[in-house]
Amino acid sequence: MTTAFIFPGQGSQVVGMGKSLTEAFPQAKAVFDEVDAALSQKLSTLMWEGPAEELTLTANAQPALMAVSLAVIRVLEAEAGLDLKRDAAFVAGHSLGEYSALAAAGTFSITDAARLLRIRGDAMQKAVPAGQGAMAALLGAELDLARSIANDAAQGEVCEAANDNGGGQVVLSGAKAAIERAIALSAERGVKRAMLLPVSAPFHCALMQPAAEAMRAALATVSMQAPVVPVMANVGAAPLSDPAAIRASLVAQVTGTVRWRECVLAMTDAGVTQFVEAGSGKVLAGLIKRIAAGVATISVGTADDIANYKTRNG
Repeated sequence: MTTAFIFPGQGSQVVGMGKSLTEAFPQAKAVFDEVDAALSQKLSTLMWEGPAEELTLTANAQPALMAVSLAVIRVLEAEAGLDLKRDAAFVAGHSLGEYSALAAAGTFSITDAARLLRIRGDAMQKAVPAGQGAMAALLGAELDLARSIANDAAQGEVCEAANDNGGGQVVLSGAKAAIERAIALSAERGVKRAMLLPVSAPFHCALMQPAAEAMRAALATVSMQAPVVPVMANVGAAPLSDPAAIRASLVAQVTGTVRWRECVLAMTDAGVTQFVEAGSGKVLAGLIKRIAAGVATISVGTADDIANYKTRNG
């Protein structure tokens, strides 16, 4: 069985995530302690006790989700003998999950990943004044139709495809008025459902250019190693191993489309038959089932999930 390890993005956060791992496994506690120290913040307390509104803030959710994903990897290494170099063909992550994937594969230290994601979250939040941007999910629309709707709705403003999630789910991002026009157009164009998303900023569109520049500066100061297995990059939907190419891809990712559907298909075309979702929730496993029928998926985010993984991959 050929396996890829995948890492969730924003929206998968929930109060309590990672708590059972740290209670059961010292390797998980060490990850959360390292992230707390890197950020000079008891992020772990916020993760386990809330409030949810504070955890959902982009600057908190991004490093918190990475922490859970890396805690899972460290526990699997200790408890199940996981060796990504031996056991995985690829790593991949959805948006911020790409940083988790790269940290798991040794490109970044956990400390550097946490600090980069704090910078990324802050920069994305500050890039557009509150209320001026929006995102909308189109359900029952493939990428070409969504892009056509976005182009017609733009009318001189930014309106772009932010996420091609697969299974007929595309997310648009841009100026609030343009996104509202896109929702109206979607009904006329036969889209099953179009709805505004409860997000704090319009991610993955040209309005995020100030955040892209912030990440260019931040990534230039961080030591990066070649990952032990290739990362299937969001913006190119192609595998990368060269640190310079990965750095450029991460900058482009801030304003570019997350091509998740194409990433998954590229991995299955390369022979992947099992996807292991490492981190909070089961969002990516659900998307993969709609993109690539017949592949195996397993989500690992709790102490009980560790035992399930060992049973299936022992």
